Amino acid sequence: MTTRHFLTLCDMDSVELKALLDRAIALKAIHARGEHYEPFRNRVLGMIFEKSSTRTRVSFEAGMAQMGGHALFLSPRDTQLGRGEPIEDSAKVLSRMVDIIMLRTFEHSKIERFAAHSRVPVINALTDDFHPCQLLADMMTYQEHRGSIQGRRVAWIGDGNNMCNSYINAAERFDFELVIACPEGFEPLPSLLEKHKGRVSIVRTPQEAAKAADLIVTDVWASMGQEDEQAKRQAAFSNFQVSPELMDLASAKALFMHCLPAHRGEEISVDMLDDSRSVVWDEAENRLHAQKALMEKLLLG
Repeated sequence: MTTRHFLTLCDMDSVELKALLDRAIALKAIHARGEHYEPFRNRVLGMIFEKSSTRTRVSFEAGMAQMGGHALFLSPRDTQLGRGEPIEDSAKVLSRMVDIIMLRTFEHSKIERFAAHSRVPVINALTDDFHPCQLLADMMTYQEHRGSIQGRRVAWIGDGNNMCNSYINAAERFDFELVIACPEGFEPLPSLLEKHKGRVSIVRTPQEAAKAADLIVTDVWASMGQEDEQAKRQAAFSNFQVSPELMDLASAKALFMHCLPAHRGEEISVDMLDDSRSVVWDEAENRLHAQKALMEKLLLG
């Protein structure tokens, strides 16, 4: 049987992804009822972090524990990866010792190389280009609150970063319209825009994107590794803040999401996370349940 990986949303078709969301909601209910469901007994997740994390580490580690398994935290400081061992060699060794691996790193090509030499499933827990696990949580959260996102209008406000790229993939897989508001020079991957030009559009003001939107999403202006660009980015994005006033331009039942951590007073107003339309805390929790469903599918089919 061929080993399946989850490096982008495109590694699963629309039917599989929708079933995954349904399963995540079911697993969330099982956990809320206090029921024991431990199909991962004697299974080990290797967690490789080259970028720091709060939600990713806690959600994967807690999820593995709740399902009866164990998780190992591995950082470059603790492994030979940090001392120059080829990524291919690390993949060959680690995949003989653990049952599933998640990797949070910089270049997307690195996780592709790792997966190509791994015997076990590899999950993209974030690269510079994509963040598919967060999209599972976002799509799950929308489904919980509003039902299917199919046919809806989603507004992305801000940098064309890894989250934005994954939203483009989500637009195709979950069949919604995506409007991206970003300054010139901060667009998402051109290859994705070209591939999905019938479904994705670029505008230059957040107001235009927010108009009649069913979901508004944003992220920090400077991601990890871009700290030296902070001043430049603050100037470029100064008019791209999401606030309750911007949300008022959206549809009456619009929701707001942010993958966190958020910088209040920058990409969001100081009061945005507390707005009744904000579902960021549900969105954060749903990383746990969506990833449990993902690992269950990759490990157990």
